[in-house]
Amino acid sequence: MKEIAPVHGLGAPSEWIARWSHLLATGASVLDVACGAGRHMKWFAGRGHAVTGVDRSPEAVEAASAFGKVIEADIESGSWPFSGRAFGAVVVTNYLWRPRMADIVAAVAPGGVLLYETFATGNETVGKPSRPDFLLQPGELLTACAGLRVVAYEDGFIAQPERFVQRIAAVRPPAADSGLPARRFLKGN
Repeated sequence: MKEIAPVHGLGAPSEWIARWSHLLATGASVLDVACGAGRHMKWFAGRGHAVTGVDRSPEAVEAASAFGKVIEADIESGSWPFSGRAFGAVVVTNYLWRPRMADIVAAVAPGGVLLYETFATGNETVGKPSRPDFLLQPGELLTACAGLRVVAYEDGFIAQPERFVQRIAAVRPPAADSGLPARRFLKGN
């Protein structure tokens, strides 16, 4: 029997992702970028969403494929495998590759949601990642999401586990001719 190497992304979904999951339309398709073992794919599949993941690790792809379609691709050195495609939600956690940021935001369909959470400047004082290449600068997610309606945004320190993060929940306005009613964004509305 082949032993599978440990992969990142096991365990419960991010509290941020879980908190803002109600923004997704019923049955919306979900793209999980750098999906790891698929913890967010599992979360959304369990809520009735068709999920697609992408990761460069064969072990991660194997693990995450239990929850939906997974593409093995190195999106940092290869092409973006979702050109021309849009999803009802795009989810990114603990991942930053600035050259792909525009592709990630563009993959959010009209009326769709972007849920993004990753490390920010300041994290170098408490642990890894510590290289500026992997840490968002102040306001960087807000700038990347110009054109989306920001529902929630945080930039700061979290105590458990100690880390500095930036995170955003943002919605692409529906197409003018979609016929969709304006959605309310507060939980319970």
